[in-house]
Amino acid sequence: MTPPTRPGQGVPEPVETATHPALHPSVTSVPVTPGIHLAGHSAYIDPDERPQDTGLPFDPDTVTPGPQWSANSYFEPQQQGRSSSPTEAAAGARTGEELLRRLSTVADPAFKRDLADTDPRAAHPSLNLSGRVISATFAVPYNIEHSPGNDWHLNSRRGTSALFDSLSYLASAASPWNHTLVGWTGEIKEKSGENTVKNGLQQPINKAAAPIPVDGKTPLLQPPQQPEGIRVDRPDRDRLEKQLERDHGGRIVPVWLVDEIDEKEGAYILKDQARWRKYAEHELYTLFHYKQNEPADGRAARKSWADYYRMNKEFADRILEIYKPGDIIVIHDFYLLLLPSLIRQRLPNAYIGFFLHVPFPSSEFYRCLSRRKEILEGVLGANMIGFQSYSYSRHFSSCCTRILGFDSSSAGVDAYGAHVAVDVFPIGINASSTQKQAFGDPVIDEKIKGLRQIYAGKKIIVGRDRLDSVRGVAQKLQAFEIFLEKYPEWRDKVVLIQVTSPSSVHVEKGDDGENKIVNKISDLVAKINGTYGSLSFAPVHHFPQYLCKEEYFALLRIADVGLITSVRDGMNTTSLEYVVCQKDNQGPLILSEFSGTAGSLGGAIHINPWDLSGVAESINEALNMPEEQRQEAHDKLYQHVLSNNVQAWTNNFLKRLMTNLSSFDHAFATPALDRAKLLYQYRQAKKRLFMFDYDGTLTPIVKDPQAAIPSDRVIRTLKTLAADPANSVWIISGRDQAFLDEWMGHISELGLSAEHGSFMRHPRSEEWENLTEKTDMSWQSEVMDVFQHYTERTQGKSRAGIVR
Repeated sequence: MTPPTRPGQGVPEPVETATHPALHPSVTSVPVTPGIHLAGHSAYIDPDERPQDTGLPFDPDTVTPGPQWSANSYFEPQQQGRSSSPTEAAAGARTGEELLRRLSTVADPAFKRDLADTDPRAAHPSLNLSGRVISATFAVPYNIEHSPGNDWHLNSRRGTSALFDSLSYLASAASPWNHTLVGWTGEIKEKSGENTVKNGLQQPINKAAAPIPVDGKTPLLQPPQQPEGIRVDRPDRDRLEKQLERDHGGRIVPVWLVDEIDEKEGAYILKDQARWRKYAEHELYTLFHYKQNEPADGRAARKSWADYYRMNKEFADRILEIYKPGDIIVIHDFYLLLLPSLIRQRLPNAYIGFFLHVPFPSSEFYRCLSRRKEILEGVLGANMIGFQSYSYSRHFSSCCTRILGFDSSSAGVDAYGAHVAVDVFPIGINASSTQKQAFGDPVIDEKIKGLRQIYAGKKIIVGRDRLDSVRGVAQKLQAFEIFLEKYPEWRDKVVLIQVTSPSSVHVEKGDDGENKIVNKISDLVAKINGTYGSLSFAPVHHFPQYLCKEEYFALLRIADVGLITSVRDGMNTTSLEYVVCQKDNQGPLILSEFSGTAGSLGGAIHINPWDLSGVAESINEALNMPEEQRQEAHDKLYQHVLSNNVQAWTNNFLKRLMTNLSSFDHAFATPALDRAKLLYQYRQAKKRLFMFDYDGTLTPIVKDPQAAIPSDRVIRTLKTLAADPANSVWIISGRDQAFLDEWMGHISELGLSAEHGSFMRHPRSEEWENLTEKTDMSWQSEVMDVFQHYTERTQGKSRAGIVR
């Protein structure tokens, strides 16, 4: 993979899309395998181009008004003698003091102020930023219904609220960025009632109503041919894009994933739309949550992988259509793990950040994935990769080392001659919006009064989870059953209200996994209510449905305890929303240690959901917690949720990405030698020292070491250099004395160092000096003992030592 470089290096010139070598079919048709070399192109930003209004106020009442930043306010008319880009102005001026300032960013006043209060390019002029952010998410924030020839029907998509809040903030006036969202349209449905009746005389087609031939000869009516899939014409596609920008304020660029294209009329045919989810949700989602799938049909597995690759490629094509040099591309979640590499292959200079919203498994579990290398190579195309928890980032770095063999540390991974930063960014919620919606609404106040009448005299434990095996609903019910058994004094005095919404992962037909979970939960609820309930009271109230906003916030406000028992979870918004809604009641929060938010919420009661007795004890502890302790714990949680909100997360992610880009060059490749400069310095020097390695420098690397013989040209060049009295020429090699004597010994002016410095022959001398005679080598036995210790404990390894 070409090491990422910065836009603006060299003379800025416009790049024609049609002639860009990165768009040649020989490049765009390659599979996702890093290592493709493309020359970097200079950035070009047209100062005369007017910025597009990219506001995307999904919730315009929840953002704080602020000055709109102009994408071109940074530029001034070009003057004679002035640099044409910030990169040129900064070239050659990187002093030690400036480098220290960049590495310790607190010294720069631009970093002390909030990112939203500054021009993002002014804080990092060397990056030559355009001021635009392109966010790539799997799906747009709307469920879309198609009505041919009419406006599209858009309904807000449920789930991933934190992500959509982040995108909403980026598109608001409070953000200094111009924002564009790129996402799949999702499964488009035909609007009900449209084009369903084509002929009023059409006979009903069903077994009960079909006419029966009396004479046995009259043919039965054939069912009308139903069109396969959904047909979306070009005018309808254009209408959707304009409607998204017109009615929903901001630029949303939809990605169309189609099965067929009517070339004649330019229509897209959508058939099996769920296929684009299959690999990500069936393979990646389950594995990332530590669930192993049963072996499937190999042909189906290859097809789902091909669909996954094609989906990521379609995203890359769409982003290239709108990309401008200096844009920041932020890619979200496991659906788009190949996208960073696909973009990097075609835009070597792009600034790319990636954030994974779900857990990342340990290397022992991840290596079970059949496409493990391709996935890692794909995401390593980013400049920075963010995770919800430190353990997830540690697992990722470990996988890169154990599976790909790359060097890694807590700071990142060194891959393909570039450094990919790895960092932790616990995502939050839009706390101010949540608080505004939960308090002050008279409808919610009325619902709270009704709930208090229903559950008068009862302590209320609230849980809200997805209908998914990783959410731990079954463990929660089992622990609550043990709690009622273990603490009989709480019977008839406490009620568990469990809200279970549908899973965010689409379930395939024939997959009975969800049905098993539903049946298990229903059985547990019936068992608990049958054992500890009565005709007038049920200790568990289960609501397998979505709740409206008013009911949900009312439930969180009246709760006495919040109970989250997920067995694997990337980020749990319910726990954060519970903290905000409990600012008056200050109820304790019981949180699974396997949740991605557990590391951030130190004031919660952390539990192991698999330890059912331990969870039962924690429930009792929370119900009996003194008021002073409850207040102290809640204050700690409340301050954290307010300060680490989604706006802060967005700013921190972009700020860290820019800091990583500007603090050091990500390319570790050796720069090209300036021959003219070398010749000038050679002529000016009075004494010159040349040190040459043998293998790979004077001779090429070959399979047979004895075949590495220097050419006549190399011998003549060495003789010429060594003949100059001002030159001191040495050959430094791991070869032994006999080999160097045979091929280099006849040049008496050369200095020779054999066996990595163990033996030395000075110029104009024929004697070899043994430098190891006076060296203490007693340390070797101790080192060998250490090697042996780890060899015995590492499966499949053997000990090999090279003493230099």
